[in-house]
Amino acid sequence: MNIAFVAASTEAAQEALKRFVRRYGNVPLDQAEVLVCLGGDGFMLETLLHIPGRNIPVFGMNYGTVGFLMNSPEEDHLPQRLAYAQHTEIAPLHMWAKTTSGEVHEGIGFNDVFLYRETRQTVHIGIEVDGRTRMSRLTCDGIILATPAGSTAYNRSAHGPIIPLGADLLSLTPISPFQPRYWRGALLPADVTVRFTLSDTAKRPASAVAGPEEIRDVEEVVVRLDHDRKVTLLFDPDHSLSERIIAEQFAE
Repeated sequence: MNIAFVAASTEAAQEALKRFVRRYGNVPLDQAEVLVCLGGDGFMLETLLHIPGRNIPVFGMNYGTVGFLMNSPEEDHLPQRLAYAQHTEIAPLHMWAKTTSGEVHEGIGFNDVFLYRETRQTVHIGIEVDGRTRMSRLTCDGIILATPAGSTAYNRSAHGPIIPLGADLLSLTPISPFQPRYWRGALLPADVTVRFTLSDTAKRPASAVAGPEEIRDVEEVVVRLDHDRKVTLLFDPDHSLSERIIAEQFAE
């Protein structure tokens, strides 16, 4: 099996890379049947941004902290693990953000896209779903639109729901909502287009974040799922992403 390896810059990941390359070799990405990613969730998400269109599955091994998207860092029998791994496809969110100066920026986020206040002031956000206004003004610290794969990340810490991978849903979750005070968010069909509009931006500036891209002083943000950038993750059969999402809902 032709395997390509990439590793985070941490000492643990770099040392592991040397051991794996000595043992299994390391081919260029354009010759690889599978890409093995050594690091944590953040490095995995960064890696996924650079492979859409290559049609190469990715097997992550945890040399980071949480490792929700990663497999255990066992170094024996790697080709056998890859041969029997379960495939999971995930698609990212594509963000278009317009700033108060009129500039338009784009970003890709496999976990989520979120807006957040830049100052001590709350932000005022209007929400449209497929061109229909669903909330004229949400007063809050910010808002998260999360994929099922990202529903256990920032979305969960903001008390959003955890979504099974096959549900074809997105989670829209407010961050510290003030008005409407008791609004806790919404579950949306995965194929919708969501438009956020910011008001009173001179007093209440906000940033929009998708993956590594943070766009400051936004006035309008449009987000939808990008199926053309879908990627395939590989997981050990007893530790699939679907199983982790279920288990996360029963974590103590």
